[in-house]
Amino acid sequence: MRVFLTGASGWIGSAVVPELIGAGHQVVGLARSDASAAVLTEAGADVRRGTLDDLDTLRAAAAESDGVVHLAFKHDIAFSGGFEEAADADRRAIDTFGEGLAGSDRPLLIASGTLGLAPGRLATEEDGQAGDPAGPRVTGGPAKRLANARVTVALADRGVRSSVVRLPPTVHGDGDHGFLATVVAIAREKGVCGYIGDGANRWPAVHRSDAAHLFRLALEGAPAGSTLHAVAEEGVPIRTVAEVIGRHLGLPVVAVSAADAPAHFTWLAGFLGMDSPTSVAHTRQLLGWRPTGPGLIEDLEQGHYFAAPPA
Repeated sequence: MRVFLTGASGWIGSAVVPELIGAGHQVVGLARSDASAAVLTEAGADVRRGTLDDLDTLRAAAAESDGVVHLAFKHDIAFSGGFEEAADADRRAIDTFGEGLAGSDRPLLIASGTLGLAPGRLATEEDGQAGDPAGPRVTGGPAKRLANARVTVALADRGVRSSVVRLPPTVHGDGDHGFLATVVAIAREKGVCGYIGDGANRWPAVHRSDAAHLFRLALEGAPAGSTLHAVAEEGVPIRTVAEVIGRHLGLPVVAVSAADAPAHFTWLAGFLGMDSPTSVAHTRQLLGWRPTGPGLIEDLEQGHYFAAPPA
């Protein structure tokens, strides 16, 4: 297949590219900079210059492809106070891809998230869908992103083999600069490694290589309208994560009250306190996906998250 991939040079996209090429697919990656274009070329992908806001470029690239994998999201804007703006840009891109693929039965995959689907209980692939009687458990920008996933699922009614791959907050591995790396950075800055409350809340997790493999399986065979969970571990207690980080950094591990969490963790506080264990039973049954990468704690113990930051 000739696959158009947004976010191709990002943390997950840079693992999806070799996964697809290794399976015999041709990848065309969206690149907004010379540096991103060079990374894609070196990886063996073709390059389409543009950004998520270049809707004509997205439309043309979709029309020329056998399938689209949409991983790009404006995280820099989202986590600096503009989550709704980032979600709106994501929606425009999804609508554009839907228009370009309507009636073709070609695949469209998008990335979404698992946090906040069903706080305090094991979330399944059915949670957060249009028929979920409990409705969204998140508000603002995250609620808009969840709505974008529902829009994508609904494209199945327009002749698009659409699917949503929900990612856990910890897509971990060597080179990660996301949530987990941020927790490490905050611990260095504060001189303590904190967790919120009693730290019993759980985050699901997956190694980056396993997430990339699921994207390929979904591209090749997920039924139209599928929602999938890229989750290798249903829930790792945040206190356990903090204890490993504290030990590696030689810092005390402390509880931070919910009232003090925003000052200590800044934008991360609202996410770090969530209890969001997540099931993957349906995804494994549907596609036969079997994660093989290291678990979160095993990955932390390897030490790459604790290398000295650049000066």
